[in-house]
Amino acid sequence: MFYERRLSSPTSKSGPNEPRAVLRSWVEVDLGAIQRNLAALKSLCAPGVKFMAVVKANAYGHGAVEVVRALAGRVEVFGVANVEEADAIAAHARGTPICLLSATLPAEQARVVTKGYIPAVSSFEEAALYAAHAGDTRVRIHLVVDTGMGRLGVWEGEAIETARRIFALPGIEITGIASHLPVANEDSAFTAAQFSRFHSLAGRLRSLGPRDALVHVENSAGLIEFPALAGDLARPGLALYGESPLPSFQQRLERALTWKTRVLLVRSFGAGRGVSYGRTFITPRPMQVATLATGYADGYPRHISGRGAAVLIGGKRCPVLGRVTMDQLMVDVTSLDVEPGAEAVLLGAQGEERITATELASLARTIAWDIFTGIGPRVARIHANSQPPPPVGSDGM
Repeated sequence: MFYERRLSSPTSKSGPNEPRAVLRSWVEVDLGAIQRNLAALKSLCAPGVKFMAVVKANAYGHGAVEVVRALAGRVEVFGVANVEEADAIAAHARGTPICLLSATLPAEQARVVTKGYIPAVSSFEEAALYAAHAGDTRVRIHLVVDTGMGRLGVWEGEAIETARRIFALPGIEITGIASHLPVANEDSAFTAAQFSRFHSLAGRLRSLGPRDALVHVENSAGLIEFPALAGDLARPGLALYGESPLPSFQQRLERALTWKTRVLLVRSFGAGRGVSYGRTFITPRPMQVATLATGYADGYPRHISGRGAAVLIGGKRCPVLGRVTMDQLMVDVTSLDVEPGAEAVLLGAQGEERITATELASLARTIAWDIFTGIGPRVARIHANSQPPPPVGSDGM
């Protein structure tokens, strides 16, 4: 059975045991599917490759605390974007190290050291700031090398000299050497060349001193396309949640999230009536139009308006009509017998039909990552099917 957990929201007055019948918009997350997706990704790699579960942005909208509980003991590291996200999961990680995948603010660095989080470091100056807070402890850092992403990291041509300077800092230990793949799901030739440069450079860096530093670069697409080049640590994100960045691997994954809402009203429209703002849709004939209890304030993308999107009601695709509004959207239910309170699926399967994040993203001219992480805080999260954690010290399989 599913259990319910509502995210805190200034607009929500309901408690954790509220009957689902009164939920206006909610996602159901199959934690067992996430665990099985991890196993499928592990099967690609050589024995001994470690895994970082990327759970930033509320585990891509799936609920970070619950996902961390489900994966604790099955992965070696959790990856988050910032200190606030690290604090939110720390008590649920069963002692699993937490790596910060974004740069920190100077005002956050003492807290990073105190909490024992592992920061991503892009320069000598950044490492020196952590060293100033080290005291009698040693601060574990991951040195990021920019091999083509252009977001974080010391430029690859400057990495050797920067690492030498960092080695001389008291209280600093380089326990990881990382980079990032910008086009792993788009440009295999560039990515293969990037791998070659990075692994060569990582070998040189380890020869200078941090021989046990974990070498990691592979996101979901990199892991799926180039599993033999994973290094010591793979760090999947999107694929953990069942959406493959490469269509060829989708059949190996289980989509973990279903997003549902409810029918608020069903109204009869004559021909020639406008639907929603701007009157971009005018009924061409008499129609039955349902108003649903979700809008762009909940994360349903306004940009799909007028682009052929649909929702599922009674296992049938019902076209979205006119513009998506802040709190509601309208759909064509002319061919159905629908009553207020009926479930509608915005993302996921119902009957023989399915709407995927990739489909919705294509219509909104964005990416699946944006769809998942855009699901807002007034949408309830409901989790189920997590298997018991493996014993501490087991291989997690």
